[in-house]
Amino acid sequence: MARATTADVGELVARARAGGPRAVARLISLVEGGSPQLREVMAALAPHTGHAYVVGITGSPGVGKSTSTSALVSAFRRAGKRVGVLAVDPSSPFSGGALLGDRIRMGEHACDPGVYIRSMATRGHLGGLARAAPQAVRVLDAAGCDVVLVETVGVGQSEVEIAAQADTTAVLVAPGMGDGVQAAKAGILEVGDVFVVNKADRDGAAATVRELNHMLGLGEARAPGDWRPPVVRTVAARGEGLDEVVEALEKHRAWLSAGGALAERRVRRAAREVEAIAVAALRERMADLRGDRRLTALAERITAGALDPYAAADELVAGLTGEA
Repeated sequence: MARATTADVGELVARARAGGPRAVARLISLVEGGSPQLREVMAALAPHTGHAYVVGITGSPGVGKSTSTSALVSAFRRAGKRVGVLAVDPSSPFSGGALLGDRIRMGEHACDPGVYIRSMATRGHLGGLARAAPQAVRVLDAAGCDVVLVETVGVGQSEVEIAAQADTTAVLVAPGMGDGVQAAKAGILEVGDVFVVNKADRDGAAATVRELNHMLGLGEARAPGDWRPPVVRTVAARGEGLDEVVEALEKHRAWLSAGGALAERRVRRAAREVEAIAVAALRERMADLRGDRRLTALAERITAGALDPYAAADELVAGLTGEA
């Protein structure tokens, strides 16, 4: 990809702000590729961010996340919202690209100018998200999306990173899956702000709802006014129950805003983003040291018993950061 100039970045941002899908696509590609222009892109986008409502959609494989996401897009569009979708797929072990291609399953929205859908590969990043997801969300936010839906990979029990990246996290389960509620017990239960029992036309849906409500009741004691996650039934393939999900999401957003929790979540999210960028920069500098005499000299001192690994690491970090 050709390097974009300062003028190109400004033009791309202006076109993205005007709703140009190609400009949005190019900006996200710059983000994914770790372009040298990334700092410039983020600086240009910064004044236009902070408006989108970010909703994370997670759950075990097979619960219908993509179908539910597509149905939610329709529900938000009926409400007049511009919607961005970031569908995070597993990486191909060969090309490193997105393997499943959620955009295929959301084809009904392809011609809607009020919807932008992008698949992103995890590229080995754990936790259900792609490493570049926070910056991609910023692009969609700056592009004028009122709502950004982030659909995670669907790896089950360890997929809790989305809670740190979204304003509201919706956890999907389905009756008859066997491990759906077990996954919630193992960790996802704690990150859900709204629970959705999809495929509620199946046998066992009522039992799944009861079990979820029971487990939520066994959770941490809640003070008056605290948020209690609702459990909503849907049949996403037929579009049933999605308006109720949107209502539950909007209620959670209103609750967050009323108590100041929305601003607190976004500050924590920005702090994690800064930390991740700083750690990535240090990793790159560490990688540059492979074969460097400084690293070898420290290793030799450790081997000789003249230095312990922690003290060596302190010296190395001091050298990388320029500290005395």
